[in-house]
Amino acid sequence: MNLLIYHGKDELLEDLAEFILKIGNDAIAESGRFNFVLTGGSSPKTLYQQLATKYKDQLDWQKVFFFFGDERNVSATDKDYNGLMAAESLLKPLGIKEDHIFYVDTNLSPVEAAAAYQNSILLHFNGAQPSFDLILLGMGDDAHTASLFPETEILESSEVGVEAVFVEKLNTYRISMTAGLINNAKNIAFLVFGKSKADAVKNVIESEEENTSLYPAQLINPPNGHVTWFLDQEAAALLNS
Repeated sequence: MNLLIYHGKDELLEDLAEFILKIGNDAIAESGRFNFVLTGGSSPKTLYQQLATKYKDQLDWQKVFFFFGDERNVSATDKDYNGLMAAESLLKPLGIKEDHIFYVDTNLSPVEAAAAYQNSILLHFNGAQPSFDLILLGMGDDAHTASLFPETEILESSEVGVEAVFVEKLNTYRISMTAGLINNAKNIAFLVFGKSKADAVKNVIESEEENTSLYPAQLINPPNGHVTWFLDQEAAALLNS
């Protein structure tokens, strides 16, 4: 695990953008494509906007395939749909072709949507075990990441795939990659900033005993990949190291 702590959000996002570009360019040089999993919520919006403007000429974006680590069970036109924010801030400005974007079909039931998304991923990897070049993750102040929320059934899943999960405290379903699928990635980057995340960061990274039921982000520990945390000083304030 690599822990990077920045004075402010601007410096953090600049370094993260450079990190994404390096992995993307290396992947394209090696295999001709870059399989990139996006995170949702509001945290990455500025990052996506910068990638689509300041950094648009530093990667062959037409060789990038975009996926989503999780999705909310709402219409694709709903403001809370992760795919909509990414489309407006990153994908449309870059002119990404639709067949390079893997959206979750929330017209289906959550269970059907998860199965369909898993199938589309398997087809993209030609039946091989999916291994994304980079998965971008956020983390909530409850230590959830993707839609791996505390004390939900998906945390016990041994599947390497995509599942529907009912989040009781939100009274709604989510569709999420499992920890097993996330941990198959070659690279994982956590984007976490703000003082509201400090307790969660402390518990996930420095807890004396692992408790993945309470701190689901602890599940992200790829056996053959690399995890890098991009934190600002506020989020890292309670860390001892």
